[in-house]
Amino acid sequence: MKPHDTYRTSAWSTALAGMSPSYFGLAMATGIVSLAADATGYATIARLLFGLNVVQYLVLCGLYAWRACAFPRRFFGDMLTHATGPGYFTMVAGTGVLASQFIVLDGNIVVGKVLWGLGCLLWVGLTYTIFTALTVCRDKPTLDRGISGGWLLAVVATQAVAVSSALIATEVAQPHRLELNLLALSMWLWGGMLYIWMMSLIFYRYTFFRFSPSDLTPPYWINMGAMAISTLGGSLLIGNAPDAPFLTSILPFLKGFTVLYWATGTWWIPMLLLLGVWRHGYRRFPLRYDPLYWGAVFPLGMYSTATWHMIEVMPLGFLEPVPRLFFHVALAAWLVAFGGLLHRLSRILLDRNPGASS
Repeated sequence: MKPHDTYRTSAWSTALAGMSPSYFGLAMATGIVSLAADATGYATIARLLFGLNVVQYLVLCGLYAWRACAFPRRFFGDMLTHATGPGYFTMVAGTGVLASQFIVLDGNIVVGKVLWGLGCLLWVGLTYTIFTALTVCRDKPTLDRGISGGWLLAVVATQAVAVSSALIATEVAQPHRLELNLLALSMWLWGGMLYIWMMSLIFYRYTFFRFSPSDLTPPYWINMGAMAISTLGGSLLIGNAPDAPFLTSILPFLKGFTVLYWATGTWWIPMLLLLGVWRHGYRRFPLRYDPLYWGAVFPLGMYSTATWHMIEVMPLGFLEPVPRLFFHVALAAWLVAFGGLLHRLSRILLDRNPGASS
């Protein structure tokens, strides 16, 4: 092998070994911006991003499998640590978002069901593997070093299963419709429970431990995104109530908590913007591409989509300008992040140092 080829192989190997466990956030972000585009009336953009997301999802599956085989200690070691383990929940959420795209944009229920089943299996496997490992491990970090907004990806993954279950429920006959709606309701409630547990710790870490610019990683936007996808799940359950008597009996509860989730997510937006200004404006923290930034794009697209669906099931038409605005913000953020991704890939292809975390 020529020295140049050896260097190229080494560059790709380094990039693969250091690949972020959160990279399925790319599929999450692209998928939800596509769905937001469809809800907002931009059908062409929705279809283009849908096609791109299918390709991205397949490539990511291949890269994750390759990394698991080539670097098993890195792959599974990342899964079992406090700082990186929750990042693997992007696999569940990305799968759920793609399932929703096939159902909503393509009307392909068969593929949607396959992806929904895969998402359920991933949710069970990752949830109980990661949290069991983090519970029984002997060496644990302190709270300020061990928890971040990335932990809320567990909430997003749970709600992604709730959303895809609720969407499939509208396309199947009884009694499976009832069963899927019950699963969707259960996952929606579990997601809310997880948010309360985790957000309490995250907020405590925010306010009672020293906070530096490097601590404010992009997944802190999941503080809002987890509530946005919870709003979407609640809105779909409200829409499914006529086909499930147990949902009809708790309709006031569903509506109340859906608005609560939306209001909580809305509260986070100014707070996160102020923290971003503090980080990059006041403290001059460099702004450069990081795969974790997909965790900031996703909440913006999800907030748009969730608000649209909430408007559809409740008399809140005066909110229509909000999801339209946030779709454009999400699309702009996606374009910036995607440009950063292409730049990172070009550096690897040109044999430059790809960095430790690609």
